[in-house]
Amino acid sequence: MKLNRLMLAQMRSATRTLWRSGPVTPGAAVRQAMSNVNALHRVARQQMRDFTMTVTEPAPVSTPAAASATTPAAAPAATASAPLTGTFIAGSHTNDAGTRDYKLYVPASYTGGPAPLVVMLHGCTQDPDDFAAGTGMNVLAEEVGCLVLYPAQSKSANPSRCWNWFNAVDQRRDEGEPSLIAGMTQAIMATYSVDASQVYVAGLSAGGAMATIMGTLYPDLYAAVGVHSGLPFASANDLSSALAAMKGDFRRSQLENQPLPVIVFHGDRDTTVHPANGEEVVAQGARHLPQPGTTEPGNVPDGHAYTRTLYPATDGTVQAEHWLVHGAGHAWSGGQAQGSYTDGKGPDASREMMRFFRTQR
Repeated sequence: MKLNRLMLAQMRSATRTLWRSGPVTPGAAVRQAMSNVNALHRVARQQMRDFTMTVTEPAPVSTPAAASATTPAAAPAATASAPLTGTFIAGSHTNDAGTRDYKLYVPASYTGGPAPLVVMLHGCTQDPDDFAAGTGMNVLAEEVGCLVLYPAQSKSANPSRCWNWFNAVDQRRDEGEPSLIAGMTQAIMATYSVDASQVYVAGLSAGGAMATIMGTLYPDLYAAVGVHSGLPFASANDLSSALAAMKGDFRRSQLENQPLPVIVFHGDRDTTVHPANGEEVVAQGARHLPQPGTTEPGNVPDGHAYTRTLYPATDGTVQAEHWLVHGAGHAWSGGQAQGSYTDGKGPDASREMMRFFRTQR
């Protein structure tokens, strides 16, 4: 009998549970695995339905078809928004947690001197090419002279290509997907001349949730985090609680982590991930700050209005920013129509994240 990959992955999860807790309740572990299969199908259906309803300017995805190891291979770069003269390199990274592919954009403006590195984590159903096109981050990379790394989730790890932010093993340092993303980041830093004080991570939706995890677990690696339509650290510990968290009923982490410089974008009409999640991400990042936030209203000409809240440290440096985009759904604000799940009427999240990142070292 041939099991599909989703069921097989859940049965493996049940097996790991039995290894950790013993064979006392095997039936319960298997029932939980089957429940998770059904829940993941519901998540994927809900996301696709909400994406269709909330994206302002939908566009088709445009894509070409114990020791760690990284294997690069050259590939051309392309974007419809601007001619890019850098190179888009395909590669993969392997460690004990598995293997993930990636794309790395090296701008033509890269001179070989120490450069910033931005790690971009795509959302469900996306891939690096699609995410790069939608966010326009490679265009900004040419302006700033930074490298951009796009880790790719595999279908074998998640059939919808969602990062598994809701699994306990994927919320721990040096385990699961965090170990792969961190290892990939470190491998690029070892291969290219990267300014170690200017390494950042950002993501959309499930990628935003994973970006929060990466910044929380690896503050020694990432100087700041960008979260678009994402969720707080450890807001769920299985698929059932993930569904609840996406609706705004999330778990609050008790981890006493160090300050997390963070910039958050969220649409106030997001029906896929409730805007309360963005508020909590900012709250976690700003909880150590002595001053309350100050708000600034704004408006994009012929586009969305927004409310920007700044959280300064005692020296006046902004340590957290929250952009609530009014009328926006579950889509990358200010994104390009060449990519999926973008809203060109919003403030430019990519440019604002890059600006914020450059103030954090």
